[in-house]
Amino acid sequence: MRFTVSVIDNSIINLTDTTNNCQAVIYSFGALLNEFSIEKNNKKINIIDGFHSVKDAKTNVSQAFKSSKLSPFVCRMKNGEYYFNNQLFKIEKFYLLTDAIHGLLYDASFSIITTHADNNCASVGLKYVYTATDKGYLFPYEIFVNWKLEANNNLSVATTLLHHNQQSIPIADGWHPYFSLSECIDDCMLQFDSAEQFEFDTTLIPTGKKIKDDRFIQGASLKNIELDNCFELANPGKSNCILKTKDMQLTIQPSSQYPFLQIYTPPHRKSIAIENLSALPNCFNNNIGLLLLEPEKQISFKTTYTIKLL
Repeated sequence: MRFTVSVIDNSIINLTDTTNNCQAVIYSFGALLNEFSIEKNNKKINIIDGFHSVKDAKTNVSQAFKSSKLSPFVCRMKNGEYYFNNQLFKIEKFYLLTDAIHGLLYDASFSIITTHADNNCASVGLKYVYTATDKGYLFPYEIFVNWKLEANNNLSVATTLLHHNQQSIPIADGWHPYFSLSECIDDCMLQFDSAEQFEFDTTLIPTGKKIKDDRFIQGASLKNIELDNCFELANPGKSNCILKTKDMQLTIQPSSQYPFLQIYTPPHRKSIAIENLSALPNCFNNNIGLLLLEPEKQISFKTTYTIKLL
């Protein structure tokens, strides 16, 4: 059989293409992607800036939120507060200075509910039930994450949300992976289809205005470029994002449910965060991309990552 799945200690899931040793390693902790690797000259190349172990992830996930699931809100929420149905809510975790950041599920322990492998793919399905444990978000919901590895170094992740409340609930979704194609991102070129970014204030909260920024439509070197910005894709569902060096290319293909792209270049410049988002930061207040999910109605989001040697 071409593809295989192996599970270690019910916490590490390996998806492998045995024909070329392309591999994805997923942790049930956070349902996060910790490795996406290919072989070149009999050497493994992992393009994910991840953790040394599950223990490392559990200890340090909130340091940079590497590969974290962003749910039920994405990026920043101003003062951790929002109104819903004329009621004020205030998030309890996690704060950076005065703002709540990166949702509530980045450290959730997901259950493995399915694994599958055949000659076409290897996949794992994970589930987490949020039980309204944070007083700032009193809306229980279920989240399903399915990772699938296919031919041609093709890895996809689909997230499905569902709830059983009596009324619609506010929600957004995203991912926070860091990619490393070389020792320094200065060696990379970035390309995606957007001609404008959202203006942020000094605390990285959107002001509501847009700024023209078409640097990356044709592709631009990341040398000397610093980013912590959110862009609106010109053609959601058809707009790819490409990160490449002279030797390797990563293509990111978000579904139409992810119309926003947050890009962050950390000071160490060893990797770059490319975040597919369903909504704008602070969406519980600005309503840009905010979803009101009806009871018993599912909504799904999907992103595909493809590695190619050049």
